[in-house]
Amino acid sequence: MKPLIPAFFLLCLPVSAGFTIETDGGPLRVLDDGKLITEYRIDHRVPYLYPLLTPGGANLTRHWPMNDEHEGEERDHPHHRSFWMAHGAVNGYDFWAFHDGKDAKIEHKGVVRHGVADDGVASFTVDLAWTAGGKTHLTEKRTYTLRRAAADDLLVTVECALTAADGDALFGDTKEGMFALRTDRELRLKGPLAKAQAVNSEGDKDLKMWGKRAKWVAYHGPDEAGKPVVAAMFDHPSNLRFPTWWHARDYGLVAANPFGIHDFEGKKDKTLGNHTLKKGETLTFRYQLLIHQGGLDTGAIEAHWKTFSQR
Repeated sequence: MKPLIPAFFLLCLPVSAGFTIETDGGPLRVLDDGKLITEYRIDHRVPYLYPLLTPGGANLTRHWPMNDEHEGEERDHPHHRSFWMAHGAVNGYDFWAFHDGKDAKIEHKGVVRHGVADDGVASFTVDLAWTAGGKTHLTEKRTYTLRRAAADDLLVTVECALTAADGDALFGDTKEGMFALRTDRELRLKGPLAKAQAVNSEGDKDLKMWGKRAKWVAYHGPDEAGKPVVAAMFDHPSNLRFPTWWHARDYGLVAANPFGIHDFEGKKDKTLGNHTLKKGETLTFRYQLLIHQGGLDTGAIEAHWKTFSQR
């Protein structure tokens, strides 16, 4: 594998076929054989990926509020930004929904590197800062990696290394977080266009998944073009409190959250899920999203999770 090339050397990294990464002054874009797969966007209070396309070319995630031109899209939860990571209680600040009216945001500080390796895997790393109240509570180095497991499979791996910056960082017990996907209109359990179902690694289905611990959660149904698709999110065994709890909703929110214990388990003690990261310490999370163009029976979800769990 050749080393990643620093972003300032060139604007587009070409290969004869497969992934390329473009940075021409706008959003960083990942393409496959010249077709857009996703964009890394920094036009909101948290960075996110949108659009995020299936192997068949349909968008997997919600369009609104990034794009207001699609019928049947509910205008709820404007902080649900396609494919993102944030948390609703860090040192008392809301980096998820911003309901506290304060200035919390996850600031993009720059692209550290990006490149396409010899094996065709594309990746890019960004520096981020979780700032609020005039302080940097966390610094973060986040790496996105995209690979094709097969023609019908796209795997997006995200590694988030969070470091307590200006003192200790307390992650509070709340269901509002953390590593999240909001699916498109058809790939939901509820809504005017909803046609999907959902299941987790423990066999819980649909609404019974909410607040349950599992290695993975999968939504399956038609994409916006009517083709069958599976969107499965994986927790990694190295993550804090594996297997995680899932804030998985019928309107298409799929969020891995290791902190919201009292909400998910109905406990009175609202500090059960608290976790303090001491100043200078780093907490790393690894998650993976499998996008399979096909049905649940052909997705090989457990096999993909096992491969991910051993990396």
